[in-house]
Amino acid sequence: MDGYRNFYEITGLNSKGKRGVKMERNLDFDRIINRKDTDCLKYDFAKRRNMPEDVLPFWVADMDFPTTSYVEDALIERAKHGIFGYSEVGEEYFSALSTWMKEKHNWVVKREWLIKTPGVVYALATAIKAFTNEGDCVLIQQPVYYPFSEVIKDNKRKIISNDLYLGEDNKYHIDFDDFETKIISNKIKLFILCSPHNPVGRVWTKDELLKMGDICLKHGVIVVSDEIHNDFDYENRHIVFSTLRKEYEDNTIVCTSPSKTFNLASMLISNIFIPNRKNRQLFRKQVEASGISQLSILGLVATQAAYEKGNEWYDAMINYVKDNIAFVKNYVKTNMPNVKMIDIEGTYLVWLDFTQTGIDVDELDRRIIYEAKLWLDSGKIFGKSGQGFQRINVACPRTLLEEAMNRIKSIL
Repeated sequence: MDGYRNFYEITGLNSKGKRGVKMERNLDFDRIINRKDTDCLKYDFAKRRNMPEDVLPFWVADMDFPTTSYVEDALIERAKHGIFGYSEVGEEYFSALSTWMKEKHNWVVKREWLIKTPGVVYALATAIKAFTNEGDCVLIQQPVYYPFSEVIKDNKRKIISNDLYLGEDNKYHIDFDDFETKIISNKIKLFILCSPHNPVGRVWTKDELLKMGDICLKHGVIVVSDEIHNDFDYENRHIVFSTLRKEYEDNTIVCTSPSKTFNLASMLISNIFIPNRKNRQLFRKQVEASGISQLSILGLVATQAAYEKGNEWYDAMINYVKDNIAFVKNYVKTNMPNVKMIDIEGTYLVWLDFTQTGIDVDELDRRIIYEAKLWLDSGKIFGKSGQGFQRINVACPRTLLEEAMNRIKSIL
């Protein structure tokens, strides 16, 4: 990587051969950056979260890579202005966002569909309040990202799960009969879809999405499609749910954000698309009721810069993470005969199956935390069907990942 950077510096060319264009600087993904003492949730708050202070963390879904240097430069330039009053964005922001969605996902979005919120989880909670009442049931598919359950319970709704099942092909699948039965028997009004799915790593096929979509239309169920990991698709088949049919577009809230793609979680920006005017008004009413008006100017600047100029960094990062996934798969196969890595199609979160090790769920957690000195996400927090599994974040330098795998091997 250094050789490539030196070549560009000497010739004055960028990676696409153009002169006079500023070059991407942050392409060395092997570089370890010390994140301690930076108020980092991942590294600095172990003790507060009842973990040993010396654990090596691979839990929360942010990357240990610096974001594209174009975001760094844009933030520095904006900070030099020195005034951070109430701010909004113009056409350039939507142009950058819509261009990215068209080029990466073949999705043509309209400006009036867009509502910006300070995060996808916030948007999920907002949708729950907008489209259901207290005591209503909300459908999810466990094992799934645990804030889904939290925002349902915290808003006094009931969790109903159409549990995914692990097939003989080492991938998770949907029980469609159970999906429809749960909708009917629990009078479901709202379904939260995780696409690509966290933590099981599925990128749903067109057929799977159509089956879910048709059932939801049949029974009047609004779909909130959390597509925050949409840019992590290793087989290039992610389909934006609302694009499959016009009827889906009118029935769907699509949640996106640059936070996973460009490691911008603390910028508190998500872009929520709601084509249906009535649904958009109901959603916006709840946003306003929560006291949200303008968002952080730095988050808006970072998002625009990432979508406008972050392609080179994004392509390099995806290839690095893909190689990390392959590394873990080979390591598990070679060194952990009773552990299975679930095949991953999307996200940078690997799902490891320890159910055949003979180790009790709580004992497995104890060994990982106190013997291996690792902070992973225990599968049990993703729902009962996640017990015996562990989620590990592989968006980090390879040497750190190898150290984690060696530590896991040592406690088996």
